[in-house]
Amino acid sequence: MMKNYLLIVLGIISCSFYAPRLFEIKSAGSKARLRKIIIDAGHGGYDVGATGKFSKEKEVALDVALKLSKQLQRDMPEVEVVLTRATDIYHSPVTKANIANNNKGDLFISIHCNAAPDIKHSKLLRYKTGVYYTGKGKKRKKHTRKEPVYQTYTTPNPAKGTETYIWGAHKKDLKEKAMRENEALYLDSATARFVKDFDPSSPEKMILYSLKTQQYFNRSANLALQVEEEFKKVGRISRQAQQRQVGIWVLQAVAMPSILVETGFITNPQEEVYINSEKGQNEIVSCITNALKLYRKNIETGK
Repeated sequence: MMKNYLLIVLGIISCSFYAPRLFEIKSAGSKARLRKIIIDAGHGGYDVGATGKFSKEKEVALDVALKLSKQLQRDMPEVEVVLTRATDIYHSPVTKANIANNNKGDLFISIHCNAAPDIKHSKLLRYKTGVYYTGKGKKRKKHTRKEPVYQTYTTPNPAKGTETYIWGAHKKDLKEKAMRENEALYLDSATARFVKDFDPSSPEKMILYSLKTQQYFNRSANLALQVEEEFKKVGRISRQAQQRQVGIWVLQAVAMPSILVETGFITNPQEEVYINSEKGQNEIVSCITNALKLYRKNIETGK
């Protein structure tokens, strides 16, 4: 953080003519608007994701994504919704990021299910008589001993609850790269005209990318926290909003705020029933929609 702060300060000092004008234009621009939401149903096709006793993650993710799309069209008709997939097909993370960026989304939401490995158990059943030998040749002797016989088995992991992820702060450079490659998504027309001839590595552009990345990080974090708050309101166990330290490449590859919602543990029998049920999926969708309404209000009022 200190390194980024120093970069901004040095850039402003070294560009006393250009930088103030850049920020003046940005601050005078129109308020942020939530015009287009990209909804990503995790996995798909041959990539089934996590599996439960009777369902697959790719199926639950698609069901919830489709329901969320319909709910947003009813509750927020002025906001366009784009699905990365509407059927059981596979898209690579690169393809998903391209869909989001090419459609110039204002927000990216990925829907998933969580999973936890079964718990292994071992139970002593009985003892058997085992035979072993010592010595060699004429000195070789036979011995017996009692040896335990175990039964091994597994039980479902009791882990349950929701989690909402944003990209890890240590992935800032990757997010800034996405911003550089897709700056047309977030520059207002006045700023775009002003900086169009600047070298991408110029101090002015570096300041812009860094500030915009931080803004998107903050917006993503606020939305993730609000989604988890909505889950708590309906009685779900919240495992909190978190930064994802590994994986979820697509979150930092899209030039927009982005979150990933783990709707529940498909490996928990009770949660698997819930996230596959009409009631459960409608509740999940309602929570995310309520969070999005507050998110839109906050960014459009500048709070």
